[in-house]
Amino acid sequence: MVKHLIVGDITHELATTRRVLERLSEEYMSWKPHDKSMSLGGLATHLINLLNWQIEIFQYPEFDLSTVPLRREPLEKRSDVLGEFDANVGKLEKLLAECDEKTLGEEWTLRHGDHIIQCEPRAIALRTFGLSHMVHHRAQLGVYLRLLDIPVPGIYGPSADEEAQ
Repeated sequence: MVKHLIVGDITHELATTRRVLERLSEEYMSWKPHDKSMSLGGLATHLINLLNWQIEIFQYPEFDLSTVPLRREPLEKRSDVLGEFDANVGKLEKLLAECDEKTLGEEWTLRHGDHIIQCEPRAIALRTFGLSHMVHHRAQLGVYLRLLDIPVPGIYGPSADEEAQ
């Protein structure tokens, strides 16, 4: 039962995230709303990284942030973002199909070198570090789209742009 809830949740959020990514405009990929903000392309690339981290949660018992670069170069083309996103969704769906409740209950650790940030069951890590984190940044991307006057897709219901049609 827990696995079905997780799979349904992930499936919905990934499909919604893809709809937002489909709205990316290549002419604005380097745009950012504030000097401290990520660029549109950087934020979209971060969403890809969060999907990579969800895959890592299934593949390994821990993730060490000190072993990965803080930021990767932002993707510049919508087709590259969608291509990598779709490929990684396929990997994640395969891992979800293969896992069982025992795997979801196994301890998973997020660390930065010797410092343990969190240690929790894999299912909780998937939800918090993976999915909730993705939803947070997807919402930021929605704000970017709104500020650029790019129609925002509905997330949990119709958006103002969809209702205006």
